Amino acid sequence: MTGSSLVHQIINTGNDICMNRGLIYTFLNPVSYLIARKNKGLFNQFDGIFADGSVLVAAIRLLYGQKVCRRSFDMTSVAPSIFSFAEQNGKSIYLVASHQEEVEKAVAIFKSQYPRLIFAGYRDGYFSSEEGIKKEILHILNVNPDFLIVGMGILAQEKFLLAAKEAGFRGIGFTCGGFVHQTARSELEYYPHWVDKLNLRFLYRMYKEKHTRKRYLQAAFIFPVVFLKDWICSRKKD
Repeated sequence: MTGSSLVHQIINTGNDICMNRGLIYTFLNPVSYLIARKNKGLFNQFDGIFADGSVLVAAIRLLYGQKVCRRSFDMTSVAPSIFSFAEQNGKSIYLVASHQEEVEKAVAIFKSQYPRLIFAGYRDGYFSSEEGIKKEILHILNVNPDFLIVGMGILAQEKFLLAAKEAGFRGIGFTCGGFVHQTARSELEYYPHWVDKLNLRFLYRMYKEKHTRKRYLQAAFIFPVVFLKDWICSRKKD
């Protein structure tokens, strides 16, 4: 199973992410790409996928000849656009992510920066059963937020967001990975300006979060080989 269809989704995903209700989006970086390509049935059901990271952006441009922009759900990219739009237009946000104490701290930080931001609800991203997930989704449908942001780790967050859409959620949904966890640890700006400017975010995260080191190193060696293989397979099909 190759990941060429994932790349085509990234290439075809538009940037107008605040206006079209009923759509759900997720993000892929070189690490998560290796997982997503084995779960294409799940990711193909998303309305849009963004390239999260300069390495994936460069790989797509080099092999597919397509220029895409880096989009991450953090304060260097998508999050400020969503928060500003929601604040200025009275739109509500529902947040499911991280541990409870971290999500509470993150919400307080968001409100300090965006005082008129409306949170329709928030809770941790840990569920003890599928029944608990279904119950939470029903609650979200009842609250009916404009934006649903989910950070539960790859696959879990995508499954939750897709289940919400299938159950009837008609707002706009995003996965956010470790955004809430990072915000709770480092206030609003997780990456120093110079790190963001030099595209050293993955190295900085390896330095800050030891648990990321193994998977980043694996991706550094495995991703280029796998991505090239997927591109060759896509060329053969053409």
